[in-house]
Amino acid sequence: MAGRDSILITCEHGGNRIPPRYRALFADFEPLLRSHRGFDPGALALARKLAAAFSAPLFASTTSRLLIDLNRSPGHPRLYSEATRSAPVPVRNEIFARHYLPYRSAIEAHVAAAVAHGQRVIHLASHSFTPVLDGVVRNADVGLLYDPSRSGEVDLCRTWQAALAALRPDLKVRRNYPYAGRSDGLTAYLRRRFPPDAYVGIELEVNQTHALRGGRGWRELQAALVESARSGVESSRL
Repeated sequence: MAGRDSILITCEHGGNRIPPRYRALFADFEPLLRSHRGFDPGALALARKLAAAFSAPLFASTTSRLLIDLNRSPGHPRLYSEATRSAPVPVRNEIFARHYLPYRSAIEAHVAAAVAHGQRVIHLASHSFTPVLDGVVRNADVGLLYDPSRSGEVDLCRTWQAALAALRPDLKVRRNYPYAGRSDGLTAYLRRRFPPDAYVGIELEVNQTHALRGGRGWRELQAALVESARSGVESSRL
């Protein structure tokens, strides 16, 4: 990117792999691993396309969020899942040290280095959401999550939403849905570490129906998301 912006792409829930040393903990949780609880279908494929489009670094994990959730803060009740929450403390500490801390620390260090060089980081975190949760149908195809108090994030998401609506008027694109942009997560954590003029964090949420259906429709949606993301980023460039 020209100017002083640096683009960063991440994908915290890109797969449902369990490292061999912890597989015994998941003996009774195989169906859960294959469900939306185990990973975000489609999120990694989309993250790779975004990274390629922006020639941006990609930080991604293919280890299941059920081992430890990389999009939760230490101390959060859902940092560990029902499969790992009751594991002995030394095991949980090892999981944290081996799988959580290196991922989060590498991303934070990347942002800090860019900021130290006078750049503003625009961070796009790729996620997907289950179409039905607890019996409630999620009424959106795409969600853009941001902090309403940070004008750079507001402006980027408004432009991204408008550009996507122009490309794909058939889609329902909502802001801060199906989750609140200020909710606990990697972007929220990084906002606490870096001011608005140094860090813009957007979480992209895509309805898993599209990825699970696959085919031409999913490819076309990914292309539209990438193209509209360009518009959003370009509009907010410094």
